[in-house]
Amino acid sequence: MILVTGASGNVGGALVRELAAQGRPVRALVRDVAKIPPQQGVQFIAGDLNRPESLGEVFADVEGVFLLGGFRDMPGVLAQARAAGVEHVVLLSSRSVIGGHADNAVVRMHLTGEAAVQASGIAWTLLRPSGFMSNTLEWRDQLRAGDVVRAPFAGVPIAAIDPRDIANVAAAVLARKDHYDLAHALSGPAALLPADRLAALSEILARPLHFVAQSDAEARIEMTRTTPAEYVDAFFRFFADGEFDDSPVVPAVREITGRAPHTFADWASDHADQFR
Repeated sequence: MILVTGASGNVGGALVRELAAQGRPVRALVRDVAKIPPQQGVQFIAGDLNRPESLGEVFADVEGVFLLGGFRDMPGVLAQARAAGVEHVVLLSSRSVIGGHADNAVVRMHLTGEAAVQASGIAWTLLRPSGFMSNTLEWRDQLRAGDVVRAPFAGVPIAAIDPRDIANVAAAVLARKDHYDLAHALSGPAALLPADRLAALSEILARPLHFVAQSDAEARIEMTRTTPAEYVDAFFRFFADGEFDDSPVVPAVREITGRAPHTFADWASDHADQFR
């Protein structure tokens, strides 16, 4: 049995579908089973990773776990997994940890998760992807309201990855001993500026869309409305101060899965209705 945490999210949801399509027994951890439609071949179970003491049933008969980071007591979660006999944990981390600064809140969160997994006594694999193509959904309200997108960090290219490709890598490495105790950096197939992504959306939506670069000051005010200040600072350190370069394209998705990574146009075509 494979346990997928974050099963209602972009990566976790795609991984549940991939494992079920392969006919592999999969248990999907969600907060409220009643809100999730049934899915053939998938056992949904409710649980809260912020309450490790409640997870005994969640880990029962589980061989491998796809684990999100960022929870309050990662060692406690992993202790429950080990006590239940889990053999392999695949952790979703970030490639910002590669050469990253531990005083940066985003880097620190991922480093803390990685350290907990590596100290758990369970075989582990770290997945360190670039930024997600699905972050483009932040533009949804603007594009439903008009044809202009205002966004920060206009000059910063990112080799964004389709969450499906992270899921496909996770499915390929889960419970495979040749991936034990390895870290895989992942990326999409091309480094794109925000304006490049909007141009692709413009073509797919058949609408003349226009990009307007936000100033750093304007972006900081807007981001602070919805994001804790330490994380806003972290993103500005990454992309305004140049602390993190998320533009390199790496071949790991194809090497691990045997499939080419999805392009941004692929992702945008599949999600076009969310922008209309």
